[in-house]
Amino acid sequence: MSDSFAPVGAGATAWTTGRIITKEMPAPHLVRLRMHVEDRQRHRPGQHYLIRLRAPDDYTAQRSYSVASHDEDPLVEFLVERLPGGEVSEFLADVAEVGDVLEMRGPIGRWFRWDVSTPALCLVGGTGVVPAVSMTRAARHLGRADLLRVVAVGRSPDELPYASELAEAGATIAFTRHTADDRPPGAPTVKELTPLLAGVEVAYVCGSARFAQLAEDLLVASGFSPEAIRVERFGVTG
Repeated sequence: MSDSFAPVGAGATAWTTGRIITKEMPAPHLVRLRMHVEDRQRHRPGQHYLIRLRAPDDYTAQRSYSVASHDEDPLVEFLVERLPGGEVSEFLADVAEVGDVLEMRGPIGRWFRWDVSTPALCLVGGTGVVPAVSMTRAARHLGRADLLRVVAVGRSPDELPYASELAEAGATIAFTRHTADDRPPGAPTVKELTPLLAGVEVAYVCGSARFAQLAEDLLVASGFSPEAIRVERFGVTG
């Protein structure tokens, strides 16, 4: 088994390919990639792509990453958390360079996609904010910002990706270890969440397994129907 991967050549697989156009490190553990995807298909906010790496001995590793951009953006944007021992995330953060071409497949996901017409709420944590960013950008682009409410949870401003963008779009920001405006540190409460659920027909939860369970429990405690909650969990994989 090899952990040395390289960008692919043209036409290497049946999957499409994506070229890295820009690469930024908004934090030491995060990498933001904007990519030009060949034969790109239209996507809905909430969907994801598989990015696959291939070693010289043909060993492959792949990982799923949510799309942060909206469909009219000429590039597809991903925010990747560099996980210790994560074959794909470590490569994307430490090795991949602008101009590299990677194997990709997508967009994928019907369960978690938003149609930009159903009133919705996103309750997201940490790097789980990414699909909420895509939903927010799509809603603003289409003039349907009134249909989406976002509650984004992080430890502090430095540890919550896209915090400023989401706040400017009207999201509720909750820091668990940092005071935000007049809000003391702590997780969202039923009192805070209940008014935001008025008229909402579907709720999207995205974050770590622990956060997702807490968020789902909070929505149910706030009177929201469990059948209308869509959950996407992530974490270290084997």
